[in-house]
Amino acid sequence: MMHIVFISNEYPTWAPGGKGTFIQTFARELVKVGHRVTVLGIGDKKTEEQLKDEEVLLIRLRKPISPKATYIENSLRINSRLNKIHKEHAISIVETSELDCAYLPKNTPFKKVIRLHGGHHFFAEGEQRGFNPIKARREKKSFANADAFIAVSKYVKDHTAKFLSYHTKPIAIINYPIDTDILIPEVKINPDKIVFAGTVCEKKGVFQLIEAFQLVKEKHPSKQLEIFGRDWFYPTGNSYIKMLTETFSEKQLSAVTFHGAIPRDRLYKEYASSLFCIFPSHMETQGLVTLEAMLMEKPVVFSIYGPGPETIDHMHTGLLSDVRNPKDIAEKMLWCINNQAAAQSMGKKGRKAVLKKFDKKTILAKNIKFYQSL
Repeated sequence: MMHIVFISNEYPTWAPGGKGTFIQTFARELVKVGHRVTVLGIGDKKTEEQLKDEEVLLIRLRKPISPKATYIENSLRINSRLNKIHKEHAISIVETSELDCAYLPKNTPFKKVIRLHGGHHFFAEGEQRGFNPIKARREKKSFANADAFIAVSKYVKDHTAKFLSYHTKPIAIINYPIDTDILIPEVKINPDKIVFAGTVCEKKGVFQLIEAFQLVKEKHPSKQLEIFGRDWFYPTGNSYIKMLTETFSEKQLSAVTFHGAIPRDRLYKEYASSLFCIFPSHMETQGLVTLEAMLMEKPVVFSIYGPGPETIDHMHTGLLSDVRNPKDIAEKMLWCINNQAAAQSMGKKGRKAVLKKFDKKTILAKNIKFYQSL
């Protein structure tokens, strides 16, 4: 049996995020079949924290002492802690995101895997902002240090390759697993409720969604847009939600509610009680919330760009929209409102598609096989 260590600051116990949700789902399945799993991250307290999540060991290192030398300090502490962990229980695999393999040396007693969740080059290009030279160098170093790669979609694999080299090392495309054991909550559907979930930021298409919602409201004044997810902050420290409230009028936002981040079990109920769900992301690696809503048998509107066509069969398991065009987003929303029987049938087909393609046990087996091949 293997010992897998994930280097991540995201985990539902610590901080919300799609990557953390993936690690939790995946790690819990790994320990169920006998593997040892440790999640190692940097904390925000002065002392180290440790706890267990269904036999997954969580270690959160103390926060950096010097803000000017954070990267160097974190690198030294992560490697020191990995050495200690390896002596206690030999490590087989260390998995990181795109940037974090830079913390590790090239030669290690364990294999280093980067899982492509969407790194600096990927999102900087997609959001049409310049590359940060420090992060760009770090990401290139990280890719050079890795022994292998796993991409969560064909799109993220191909798009990342435009900017970074895989150095002829092994690479596999393995989708995110979904906890397919979750049952659809028994809740009443609110015919006026439209749900978005995700970080409230530009790349998630929230601005265009609110613009599109104004067009929907003109024809269906009773509709409500419920937005679930944490706020995003500009480098200046300014809130994205505050920008939205200052840009749109009070009247335009009168039927829009920002709920903030909520626990996963409550989010499933919010999906289930909605008329449909919408995720107009400009840039995604896979689209975890889209799959979660489909699992709840909800009609979904997703992006025609990126991994959208890999995730949804348009007009069969969901709808794909030009998420840069508020009019097209509104058209897809209006279709769900005006064709509720067909939308409900689409939601049922969407759930079946997720159960078939993203089953956590099938995807677990693919990951284990790839790890063992290294």
